[in-house]
Amino acid sequence: MPGSEDNATFAVDRPQMQVGYGIATEPVGLLPWAWAEERLIASRSYWVCSTRADGRPHAMPVWGLWIDDAVFFSTDPDSVKARNLAARPHVVIHLESGDDVVIVSGVCERVGPAEMPTSFVGAYEAKYGHRVDVSDPSFGFYRVRPDHILAWREADFPTSATRFRPLG
Repeated sequence: MPGSEDNATFAVDRPQMQVGYGIATEPVGLLPWAWAEERLIASRSYWVCSTRADGRPHAMPVWGLWIDDAVFFSTDPDSVKARNLAARPHVVIHLESGDDVVIVSGVCERVGPAEMPTSFVGAYEAKYGHRVDVSDPSFGFYRVRPDHILAWREADFPTSATRFRPLG
């Protein structure tokens, strides 16, 4: 729900981290969903972190969109990341900033043209100046629905550290 000002689709609480991180325990300072969503929408590059067959990590930036509470992106179906995701679909997606942090953890799935949001092509073209053909089989289109999203501002990390979990 782009632009929403509430947390209607996500439960909000503190992330579970070691005591040494000093994460606040009270709800004062939790980030609103609109803060995280604004960054998910605006990010130019999304770092997709997958796992190779031998357990080594693989990270690559992709262009993508946050639509319908999910990250959508494309990559060649024969690329390393696509092969990793086909075999091990658990993924972490990190946005560009290490100061205004949003990290999406979830399961990635390949989606066909019928499963793509109708707004995808126009929104992608508006954001990147490039029109994609979702029916082109040389492109693989993927969706990551979050299991949870971690977010914080580095400037006030202990009090802004927030976890968003989908409701339902």
